[in-house]
Amino acid sequence: MTLIASFIGVDNKKPKPKPSSIYIVSDSRISWGDRANFDYGRKVFGCKNSPDIFGYCGDVLFPSIVLNQIVDIADQGLLFQANWTSEDKFQSIFQTLVHSFNNYPTEVENIAANTFQIIYATRDEERNFFCRKMEWWKSTNKWSGEVLEFKDYSDKLFVLGTGKLEFLEKFKEYAESENQKTSRAVFHCFTDTLLNIKDKYCGGAPQLVGLYRKDNAKFFGIIHEGKRYLHGVQVDKLINLNNVEWRNHLFEVCDGVTKKIKNNAQRQPNPLLT
Repeated sequence: MTLIASFIGVDNKKPKPKPSSIYIVSDSRISWGDRANFDYGRKVFGCKNSPDIFGYCGDVLFPSIVLNQIVDIADQGLLFQANWTSEDKFQSIFQTLVHSFNNYPTEVENIAANTFQIIYATRDEERNFFCRKMEWWKSTNKWSGEVLEFKDYSDKLFVLGTGKLEFLEKFKEYAESENQKTSRAVFHCFTDTLLNIKDKYCGGAPQLVGLYRKDNAKFFGIIHEGKRYLHGVQVDKLINLNNVEWRNHLFEVCDGVTKKIKNNAQRQPNPLLT
């Protein structure tokens, strides 16, 4: 039940290192125990009209329902005030989540998995980034939250899901590679882990959403094993393929039609796979 990670990109060219981007990346597999898998489940979300992105793992039904609702309510201008801080927005989202969950039926046994986690990332008017995890556990019926202070270099933030341990073990190598302290090292580790993962509850194509210093949620198409995916769904037969930005397993910017790295794009080789 999922491998999901958030990570920060830090610009070291400025007088002082400053975050310039934040991402949430996930696998696409939804599992019903050992009975069945579905590798086209959407797990990352974002707002068109505000710089807010989300991802989840654990229980599928409740987060996938409520995050779609939160995104649409926010895009209609009903959830945030224009001058709110990142903490203000988080509190509004958290209250909406808890209110919805308090109305979730308890009469049906096992209606929710043992836990679910939601990653929320945003950016304020001063171009400061913010990332927080929200978590619920069935054993205690309690909610908790965690916020992270960013380092002065690009790095992983939250890593969640049943594939977490495999990712973290592999990341030890990436953290010492020549690509250390870069956002591409985190993405390389994620795609490497997912392609070789032993956890049968993780799989499908990666899906990616991000925020830069300006504009709102940016969704990326992913070239995965020679095919195109967006939100985990294969889109090879669609039109206007370059309406979205495409990335391959190396985090390189690709042409949506040819599926190859663009001529003017920077190459991002993975030293651990060469």
